[in-house]
Formats: sequence, C-alpha cells, structure tokens
Amino acid sequence: MKAFAFGVVLAVLATGALAQPMNSLTPAEKGAGWSLLFDGATTAGWRGFRAPAPDSGWHVTDGALSPDPKTSKDIMTRETFGDFELAFEWKISPRGNSGVMYRVTEDGEETYWSGPEYQVLDNSRGEPPRQRAGALYDLYEPAGAVTKPVGEYNQGRIVIRKGHVEHWLNGAKVVEYDLGSDDFKARVNRSKFRAWPMFAQGARGHIALQNHGDDVAYRNIRIRRLD
Repeated sequence: MKAFAFGVVLAVLATGALAQPMNSLTPAEKGAGWSLLFDGATTAGWRGFRAPAPDSGWHVTDGALSPDPKTSKDIMTRETFGDFELAFEWKISPRGNSGVMYRVTEDGEETYWSGPEYQVLDNSRGEPPRQRAGALYDLYEPAGAVTKPVGEYNQGRIVIRKGHVEHWLNGAKVVEYDLGSDDFKARVNRSKFRAWPMFAQGARGHIALQNHGDDVAYRNIRIRRLD
C-alpha cells in the first residue's frame, strides 16, 4: 500500500496535476507580470464607487468575493488600469445577473455609465443575445459562448490593447471589438448608452464588480498590465 501511494504521488508530480491554490499566482505568472486583485480572504485593494471603502455587504466566503444582493452597491478596484489582461472566475445563482465593468471612471452616477460591461448571467433568464453571458452588454453578442451549469465556476477573460478589446469565456474568444471605431459608435448610438457621453471614454479606469440583486461569486481575479 505504501509503494502504491508513493507511486500515485510521483505520477501526480510528473503530470503537474496538483491543483494550484485558489487566489494565488505561480512563479511563472508573477514573472509574466500578473498580480492578484483579490487575496481570497479580504476586500483589500477594493473600494466603493465614489466611496473610500466597499460597503459592508461585500464579503468573502470559501475564497470567493460576493455581495449581499439586497444591500450592496458595486465594488471597484482602488487602482486604475489602461491596457490590460484580466482573468477571473465567476459563479452565478439560478436566473442571476451580474457583470464586470472596466475603465470605470466616476464621472457618471453609476459604474456602468462609463464602464463597458462583460456580462455575467444565467442564460436561462432568456435575455436577448447581446445581453447573454460573455457579451459586451447590450452592444456585442457573444459568438459561440458556452457556459458551465449554474452553480459551477466559469472562466472569464478580458483583454484590452491599443483600443482592441476581447472577451473570453471558458477558453473561447466570444466578443471582439475596437473602442472608438465607427461600428462601436453606431452601436452605442442605438443603445441606452447614448444618454451618457462619458461611456467608454476613459483611457484608463477601475475594474468594477456589479451587484445586480442576485447571488454571485468571484474568485481568482488577476490582472497584468499591457501598457
């Protein structure tokens, strides 16, 4: 039995199958410029929109960051970012809705007045294509998006480089667009965002997590600057 157990350990080490701890970075990731936005235990590094600290509804449970759906306002990073690659995992409740906004400024009344939104959703809500999981909310639908069953974590990724933006969901690129392009401007002008001249205008801004009134959890939130 001891020989068998030792053999299993060797096999695991050889294949790299030992799971990386949640909310951590490998030496290789650190060397590539990645940093954690969430430490898995506290809300350090985050604050409220137009507030110096997150409201008390945001809490950490089992290594995941979540809002109290009834009381919490959106939360956002203390730091601002221009070009970046953001990776995160999200889990939504049945028929739940949330989102990740980026390049958020405090010029408007809400985070989404300025920040484009990566949609987080249980697609069984029946939302139109441009409002489904992985979409650039209300502007670009996520082509080929496949979500995990509700209650399981999905892998999200957002890449911004020189105005070119990509949304990824579970390893697949599902949205691609160019900030400030004629196509982007036309879509904005046909949407509710036309009412907010500060929308998608910031060259840099905060990363924000939305409380939309549903249970949602975020973990393994990491970023690397590309500028």
